[in-house]
Amino acid sequence: MATIELDDETVERLDGLRIEDESYDEIVNELINIYQAEELTLFRGGDEDY
Repeated sequence: MATIELDDETVERLDGLRIEDESYDEIVNELINIYQAEELTLFRGGDEDY
């Protein structure tokens, strides 16, 4: 498994997003899923213009 170092400000922001005892791994995975879903939505939305 990869190790990622985060600065204090990033950790504080992640702490603000955590729900109850959610792990950092869980919150990062959720953020990645949201990012991918938005990317897919933008990609599909662009195809409808043609």
